[in-house]
Amino acid sequence: MSKILIVEDSPDNMKLFRTLLTLRGQVVVGLSGGDGLLETIERERPALVLMDIQLPGKDGFALLSDIRGSEHRELRVIALTAHAMSGDRERALAAGFDGYITKPIDIRSFPEQVRRAAEGEPAP
Repeated sequence: MSKILIVEDSPDNMKLFRTLLTLRGQVVVGLSGGDGLLETIERERPALVLMDIQLPGKDGFALLSDIRGSEHRELRVIALTAHAMSGDRERALAAGFDGYITKPIDIRSFPEQVRRAAEGEPAP
């Protein structure tokens, strides 16, 4: 069983993601924005972070930079975003995200995408 930290500002999305992953046996910790991210990572020790790119305050790219500049730099971080235009995936991967999942998610494949990412398999 893996612990997954979800950084997502939409309460509806958070509820959906938490439900889908919990039903698959994952332990889920939620954070509604970037405030306290590194402290939460330190306290919870997640195996994986699913991070929305569009967040209030610091966006997902800035938060990823914070993670990569910390002692948690090796933590797998997957972009979870509505940005699905041509080049967005490449930009996220080039910035250092370990994978990229678009919203709205496909509820049938989402848990499998997350499982693969948590196990270090090539992310979708």
